[in-house]
Amino acid sequence: MSKVRVKKRFVAGAKCPQCKATDSIVLFKEQGVETVECVECDYRDQQTEEQVAAKATGDVIGVFKP
Repeated sequence: MSKVRVKKRFVAGAKCPQCKATDSIVLFKEQGVETVECVECDYRDQQTEEQVAAKATGDVIGVFKP
């Protein structure tokens, strides 16, 4: 079975809601679902594209797709 490499990006200035560590949150997509997790503790949260769109306020400066 081949393993797919997931590109994870740190979110600058983000604070973990569980352990309160700063700059420990990584953001990535896992099977099309946006996922955030803390590299310091076991915190993990996921939301679908529909949930992301529903929370969007329109105050986005820019969207980067490397």
